[in-house]
Amino acid sequence: MEEFERFLQDNLPRAESFHPHYDTALSLMLTAGGKRFRPALLLGVVRSFNPLLIDAANHAALAIEMLHTYSLIHDDLPAMDDADLRRGFPTLHTRYDEVTAILVGDALNTHAFEVLSEAPFSDRTRVKLINLLAKNGGSDGMVLGQAIDCTFEHTKLALDEVKFLHTNKTAKLIACALQMGAVIAGQKALEAPLYGFGIDLGLLFQIQDDILDVTQTSEEAGKTTNNDEAKNSFVTLLGLDGAMAEADKLADDLTERLKSFDERLYNELSPMLLHYINRHK
Repeated sequence: MEEFERFLQDNLPRAESFHPHYDTALSLMLTAGGKRFRPALLLGVVRSFNPLLIDAANHAALAIEMLHTYSLIHDDLPAMDDADLRRGFPTLHTRYDEVTAILVGDALNTHAFEVLSEAPFSDRTRVKLINLLAKNGGSDGMVLGQAIDCTFEHTKLALDEVKFLHTNKTAKLIACALQMGAVIAGQKALEAPLYGFGIDLGLLFQIQDDILDVTQTSEEAGKTTNNDEAKNSFVTLLGLDGAMAEADKLADDLTERLKSFDERLYNELSPMLLHYINRHK
């Protein structure tokens, strides 16, 4: 991922003007770090089948990281989670103000599609990638999940409703990263299996985050923790032991499914994925 980090640093959004901090704020959360999980998934799929496409794929990886970062900036806003720490740094609305955070999130959202539209792919591939990112990150994907999360913050949901919430809010963008990698690599037959795998991986990722929210300090997690008491998290619904059991079940299933993929894909993705699949243990 060092190559991707260099690409990110070389392609940060810029908007020079007489505004005192807007240009700096645009890139602040992107350069703050993070797991780069979604870009790593996309690039891992591409590298498995055609390493020569990695330079081009970095554009798509950057686009999905920008969209993900916008969602974190908005998720931390006072109207939503009201968090003051993200990726080990003060959130944008606490460092500057709420208006800056909202507008930077808006800018990263739209800039993600600008990056994709200018990526060095065929027109057909560019349109497909733009469609996938919009579909999974937009009104019937990540935004829908966030809307449900905020609206039902003080209302207890059933387990299937919580899974629906987090399938949209978290899992679809993870699944999208894997599918976008398959599209770039020209592996059409793998698009659906990887997307389905990504949905369950995203659900596991969310359960693990809910577990870590109650077992880690804010300093350990790099973000505000113990902030989900009123939310429909898997821990508040199932209890810590129940959430651990649900995570173990999903982790075992995903480990077996990972073994069924093409050997090239397994060898490329398994070191990273097995680490994340078992991070709650």
